[in-house]
Amino acid sequence: MIEIKSVTKKFGDFTAIDNLSFKVDKASIYGLVGYNGAGKTTLLKTISGVYKADGGEVLIDGVNTYDSTTERQKLFYVPDDIYFEPYSTIFKMARFYSGYYPSFSYETLDKLCDVFGLDKHARLNSFSKGMQRQAEMILGMSTNPDILLLDESFDGLDPAKRNLMNNMLVEYVAERGCSVIISSHNLHELTDICDHIALINGKKIVLDCCVDDISESRCKFRLVFNELKSENDFADFDYKKIHIDGRIITVSIKGDAETVENELKKMNPILIEKFPLSLEEIFLEEMEGADYDFKEIFG
Repeated sequence: MIEIKSVTKKFGDFTAIDNLSFKVDKASIYGLVGYNGAGKTTLLKTISGVYKADGGEVLIDGVNTYDSTTERQKLFYVPDDIYFEPYSTIFKMARFYSGYYPSFSYETLDKLCDVFGLDKHARLNSFSKGMQRQAEMILGMSTNPDILLLDESFDGLDPAKRNLMNNMLVEYVAERGCSVIISSHNLHELTDICDHIALINGKKIVLDCCVDDISESRCKFRLVFNELKSENDFADFDYKKIHIDGRIITVSIKGDAETVENELKKMNPILIEKFPLSLEEIFLEEMEGADYDFKEIFG
């Protein structure tokens, strides 16, 4: 299990992530979604032990990651900005990683190179961006990790290779009980593979929910009343967004939809309609606070 406990990371006066807390269970694929610059990469580097948290701690099975080489040998981090030495090959990188990871398997390496159609003796700098990502994934999987951290790792992959990588991850997690964290700014890349998704915005986790439960955690209602209503009339509801147009009110409310609907009926609307929200609609609502004032930037 991975536990992120009140983790804060700063670079000088700049706070990249602020007091983040969540857990990732074993045999779970956890999606971390947010705009570019939201802090996803900083968080993954802190989890992997590349950065030391300025506040809080990261625990793997109860042990602080940064302070334990043994725990770091259980995880593999695939960064967004992959770098290989100019004359390196998959095989040469395998020799490098096998010196650090006791569970490295050359048999797994050979099998995955065949599956992805990559020559392990070809120079990596001759590979396309997508091929380099595949190569790093092959190397990562060959370490037989208990924890896999992937930063925008589907970027640059064609649909066929993305589907192949998805299937590989799902099968590996099912067989080995591996914990996977995948970061992306693209929600659609994660919905088909992740069992849990968190939205990071404003350096904080603003939504952390099982994928199967997300659509049930919030619902949009359209209500019509005989009399005028204001936002104050909905103060007892945990609403995210409300729009009032005369006697017609559209409101997005967190909580069990049936329970919320019963409470709304107590306000005696003459009409009430319920519309489940898609994951993308929930994402956009949560990310509204990330709007930028370009007039202020360019003015």
